Amino acid sequence: MHSTTAGHLRRLPAAGAVVALAAGMLVAVAPAARAAAGATLPFTSVEAESAATDGTKIGPDYTQGTLASEASGRQAVRLSPGQRVEFTVPRAANALNVAYSVPDGQSGALNVYVNGTRLARTLPVTSKYSYIDTGWITGSKTHHFFDNTRMLLGRDVQAGDKVAVEAAGVQVTVDVADFEQAASAAGQPAGSVSVVSKGADPSGNGDSTQAFRDAIAAAQGGTVWIPPGDYRLTSSLNGVQNVTLQGAGPWHSVVHASRFIDQSGSAGNVRIKDFAVIGEVTERVDSNPDNFVNGSLGPGSSVSGMWLQHLKVGLWLTGNNDNLVVENNRVLDTTADGLNLNGTAKGVRVRNNFLRNQGDDALAMWSLYSPDTDSSFENNTVSQPNLANGIAIYGGTDITVRNNLVSDTNALGSGIAISNQKFLDPFHPLAGTITVDGNTLVRTGAMNPNWNHPMGALRVDSYDSAVNATVNITNTTITGSPYSAFEFVSGGGQGYPVRNVNVSGATVQNTGTVVVQAEAQGAATFKNVTATGVGAAGVYNCPYPANSGSFTLTDGGGNSGWSSTWSDCSTWPRPGQGNPEPDPNRNLAKGRPATATGSQDVYTPGRAVDGDAQSYWESANNAFPQSLTVDLGSSYAVRRLVLKLPPSAAWGARTQTVTVLGSTDGSGYSTVAAAQGYRFDPATGNTATVSLPGGTNLRYLRLTVSANTGWPAGQFSEVEAYLTS
Repeated sequence: MHSTTAGHLRRLPAAGAVVALAAGMLVAVAPAARAAAGATLPFTSVEAESAATDGTKIGPDYTQGTLASEASGRQAVRLSPGQRVEFTVPRAANALNVAYSVPDGQSGALNVYVNGTRLARTLPVTSKYSYIDTGWITGSKTHHFFDNTRMLLGRDVQAGDKVAVEAAGVQVTVDVADFEQAASAAGQPAGSVSVVSKGADPSGNGDSTQAFRDAIAAAQGGTVWIPPGDYRLTSSLNGVQNVTLQGAGPWHSVVHASRFIDQSGSAGNVRIKDFAVIGEVTERVDSNPDNFVNGSLGPGSSVSGMWLQHLKVGLWLTGNNDNLVVENNRVLDTTADGLNLNGTAKGVRVRNNFLRNQGDDALAMWSLYSPDTDSSFENNTVSQPNLANGIAIYGGTDITVRNNLVSDTNALGSGIAISNQKFLDPFHPLAGTITVDGNTLVRTGAMNPNWNHPMGALRVDSYDSAVNATVNITNTTITGSPYSAFEFVSGGGQGYPVRNVNVSGATVQNTGTVVVQAEAQGAATFKNVTATGVGAAGVYNCPYPANSGSFTLTDGGGNSGWSSTWSDCSTWPRPGQGNPEPDPNRNLAKGRPATATGSQDVYTPGRAVDGDAQSYWESANNAFPQSLTVDLGSSYAVRRLVLKLPPSAAWGARTQTVTVLGSTDGSGYSTVAAAQGYRFDPATGNTATVSLPGGTNLRYLRLTVSANTGWPAGQFSEVEAYLTS
């Protein structure tokens, strides 16, 4: 939340330190019949820790206030001046964005190399927009360590090419690189009014504010054209209605303004698309409207194809925004929310957006003054909100949160929060039906320093009043939560009930403590919820305050892997506590974190360890060798691997040349089984068995594929590892 304090201080026993869960490029996927969660993005990201480097890898770490805890995958690579990270390009690209951090008070550059040749341009890096302090938010620490920097490469690179970034003059921690094929600059629409024709300065030297205002006035009912260039605005625009503001693309038309539109009302029909607004917000001041949009665009408006960066909030929406559509945007490095529907929203659709490094909730609906109704967050990708939730619904009627991908939440937040926390009055609690469907949550949830206990990956919170709405949570994938998967709590400490919750079709993998953390009175029904790799017990069911009433879990059938209950309500389960010794016949790789040097489309590494032989990982094409790495969680004396492809006859017979490598620390790898061709034939189940020599002991299992007679890529539908020969 943009204007919040952060929670009631709860006097509960302290939990243990966060277990160092393995991170990386793990992506949990929805069942095959469903669309994949998250946005369809114009870029492909590569984690620095999976690239070649002479720097130092940091993390994984989940401790609030540490640099690695805010990184994607909770890992990154620290470069001293002269050191570099070299990425293998995953797709054709001509543009590069790098998420990075430098020490507080410092600035410098990243030299960029393409296939060994240094480019004349550099990527600027600075701490100017980082290291945010919000002392008025209880439980916060200095945060917002990372930033993003971008450039057009001036050339095309292809899959398999090498792009390196090298620290120049300053220590730089590199988190992730985004590779994109940016479209050429679009041409001016016929009949549009160019801001340059009204005196705007595309060099960025002059003040173009009045030129923008004059163009908007002249183009009523038409289009304002923002040609390629950099434009500086020194104050906000208002009176924006019945007009389209259009640029040549977010890599070409750039407006430098910390306050773009600030207006309390509009007749609507505003279209804003295809340019960048990059601000100069370096601190969070909640009384300042340092936002791309502050207030109302009016009914029937839309925002699309925008790049929003270095603002307090992307869109802080009040007043009439009925039927607004916000889609296909990037929102980076805001000191507070990415987007907040601050009451009265009706029929708003927020979809297919990418948000990274928000200083508060990335996406929020807050039903202040009047309820948000019939509005939705759908198919968005949220990464690294560093002081709150990935997605938060604070009150409202008939709200939908569907097919979103949220990863790496930090302090004071869950991946998704469905809450009656009001912050201010008049507040309108949850009502009608709240639909939470098809979402994937990866490494979400955190220790709440105010409560001194953890927050789950998906939280239903009767903070200031009972949850009486129907809350349907369906088709959820939760992977690698450092603590619990589902939490039911009355976060204000008053013991209000959570009722009418239905959880069905969930897959929970490698949760640090429990699958269900129930602390409120109330009830929920669970159906077809399966869990593997549970850290402590299936259920923690301990009311707070004590004796405030019990939480009833109804078994709707089809549940597995989480039947045990934590028995001692005077203590919190520690992450990883209570894991049994491994069954010698258990597949050690199933559900474990998986990473790869590359992936094709939706065929991501997690599909090779999801227990479903019909789904599969496919590497980047035409880029041998390619590797798949599975973190088994602990070192094991692995003696046998079973490699699978989908058993369908449509998968013709093929031979893949595979080298097996192992590591105990994820850093140094040694060859366990030399390169050998393994035959996959649907007539015999499309499986191949690899026997490993005695004395093999590994935690990280890496399969490097150097050839495939059936397709120009590495392919596995399942990688299974066993202790038995």
